[in-house]
Amino acid sequence: MDRRRAGHRPRDDRPEALAAPRTDRHLRPFRPRHLAEQWRVQGLAMEAAVGPSRFRDSACNSRFSALFPRRSIFRHERVGRKKPALLRLWTYGAHRAALPAMTNDIVALIEYYEKEKGIDRDKVVAALEYAFISAYRKMVPGADAIETLRAEVNTKKGETRIFASLKVVPDEEYTDKFNQVPLKLASRRNAAAAAEDQMEFDVTPKDFGRIAVQTAKQTMMQRLRQAEKEMIYEEFKDRAGDIVSGTVRRFDRSDVLIDLGKFEGIMPSRERVQTEEYNIGDRIRAYVVAVENEGRGPEIILSRSHPNFVRRLFEAEVNEISDRTVEIRGIAREAGYRTKVAVWSTDDKVDPVGACVGLRGARVKNIVRELNNEKVDIIRWSDDPEEFVREALKPAVLRTIAVDADARVLHVTVDEEDLSKAIGRRGQNARLSSRLMGWDVQVRKDESKLEQFEKKIAGAAHSIAEQLGLDDDLADKLFRAGGMSVDLVADMDIDYISTNLEVSEERAQDILTRAKANAASA
Repeated sequence: MDRRRAGHRPRDDRPEALAAPRTDRHLRPFRPRHLAEQWRVQGLAMEAAVGPSRFRDSACNSRFSALFPRRSIFRHERVGRKKPALLRLWTYGAHRAALPAMTNDIVALIEYYEKEKGIDRDKVVAALEYAFISAYRKMVPGADAIETLRAEVNTKKGETRIFASLKVVPDEEYTDKFNQVPLKLASRRNAAAAAEDQMEFDVTPKDFGRIAVQTAKQTMMQRLRQAEKEMIYEEFKDRAGDIVSGTVRRFDRSDVLIDLGKFEGIMPSRERVQTEEYNIGDRIRAYVVAVENEGRGPEIILSRSHPNFVRRLFEAEVNEISDRTVEIRGIAREAGYRTKVAVWSTDDKVDPVGACVGLRGARVKNIVRELNNEKVDIIRWSDDPEEFVREALKPAVLRTIAVDADARVLHVTVDEEDLSKAIGRRGQNARLSSRLMGWDVQVRKDESKLEQFEKKIAGAAHSIAEQLGLDDDLADKLFRAGGMSVDLVADMDIDYISTNLEVSEERAQDILTRAKANAASA
């Protein structure tokens, strides 16, 4: 029988022939001597999972048959006559062709994170390499015993390979099949190999990329998310205190998630303006309160209710503030309702309030528009608390100011008609003035005029009492009932006097008679 026609090639024992990878589809019959010279490390993990007696069948029928196809020939041999049997796995080189380990979605993922998220390509590839090593250890039984694994990713060709680094040891000291290689076999691969050297062997299983892609993708996503968080922290850690623009992306309960381009910020409910409503797709500006790197990772905390949000708006709108000619000395804010800003000029020729208001109020109008029509009071700052509180409580006119410097309390009195202006709606004006100044501002009604009026009433009532022979209490009742003079009392009737003074008709008649007599004599 012609062996060539049966699909066999003539035997070629030359070393160069044995070392060359086989590319034909027809495999020569199994010969342990030939397989030993084509030893590969890719099957080491399988050797640990399968016993010698079940080696061939298990390699084909186990759940790892996708990694090791049936035509891959695995055998074991004894090392030495008196030593225990140590398993080795062999496979033909023809079955170890370059295996694509990246699908188009993985390549697209690399491009996405590099271009859209701004993560360095080397970091993305490093995450991918780590992911495939992790997938290899999970999928191949016994792979955890290999101490050093390395993944090599070729992003241009879309290929990846897994390499194991093994230590070259003398043949008689060979005991660890997962991390060592006998010197004899190492020398056949590299004539210059010596004991204690490290040699790398390709251990990429067949179809590894197709099977491991989901596991690798999941691990890669975790690593890339971590890299993205680190990049967020590095880029934004120095931007705390700035204003950023973004688009409302979604809501998490009462928190607002804002798209900032490559990154995402969160505006917690405590940092929202309660009078504002947001819709998905709205374009908004917010103040970066902090970049926190705790718990779930870096978070960009945004705010529209923070007082410094108003400060940054003034700095962007008023040139005199940006060049430090005008300084903002204090801000007190109740977001959505009212804000008080104290300003001061380093140049006597520059009016700080006028500079902030702008021509016809143009500058402050832009700020009010950004704050959704929140009321903004611009106040001239002063180191004199009396002068400062007069500015802070405008438009109310203060009558008296009592300063308690030790307790940092200001006792302020205003006319009754100015009391509501000084206190403000729900005490807002006085409360914000206290925050702005750092003093406790107590606003009270001026009662001096009322006291003077009461004195005049008492004097007039006493005069009537003397003329009609009444006591002061009865004369006061008569005065308040309309009897502010003797002539007016003389025009009253008996029933009216009796009812209002709570006296008998006889007593009322006597008072009326005296009043008419005094009026006639006058």
